[in-house]
Amino acid sequence: MSESTHREASSAAPGSPRVGRFPLLAPDELSDQQRDLYGAIAGPPRGNGPFSIVDETGRLNGPFNALLYSPAIGNAVQALGAALRFGGSLPDRTRELVICAVAAELESAYEWYAHSRVATSVGISGTELNQLRDGEFPDTLTATESAALGLTRALLRGKTVGHEIHAAALEHFGHEGITELSVLVGYYRLLAGILAAGDVPVPPAGTGEPHIRPTDIHPTHTITT
Repeated sequence: MSESTHREASSAAPGSPRVGRFPLLAPDELSDQQRDLYGAIAGPPRGNGPFSIVDETGRLNGPFNALLYSPAIGNAVQALGAALRFGGSLPDRTRELVICAVAAELESAYEWYAHSRVATSVGISGTELNQLRDGEFPDTLTATESAALGLTRALLRGKTVGHEIHAAALEHFGHEGITELSVLVGYYRLLAGILAAGDVPVPPAGTGEPHIRPTDIHPTHTITT
């Protein structure tokens, strides 16, 4: 695709939704490799979730459209994400608390849009989401969830993980869980980077979407226990 075509594809018509820096690829213009990746992303179980993977014309939303531009790498990335979301050992609440904490800390509006919806579907309350958005540990957390968020904070902010934080995570999750938590934080940090590089916007509210409005992200950058 030429540079001029990129510019044309990126330019939205007056009044149309902003699409970000990655031109949105329509299903009928994909290569065979891109089409295979599209199917892996848009199909179940990811495509059946509480946020929209595709727009009204079938184009992928969020970081997924960007992955189509590098389908070999994109397939590895989406496979890791699927393993973390649908094949991991962490409880659903713990996983989504961690993801929303990453989204809030990195001010990733699309990640917050998507996973605040997933979080609500697994029993995380609006009050808990507001506290996460504001950089706080919700006061309703279990000791296990607090250990997970403590490790998340250390991984996001520090160059090392302190002994007490590691010991708490080890007590509740073991070495297997620490590995999974560390990869989970790294994966959503990776997606946040793609979203930031592409200036990818939150999709407009569409028909059929759960009407849970994503809260504006204004984190304090002082996650407290």
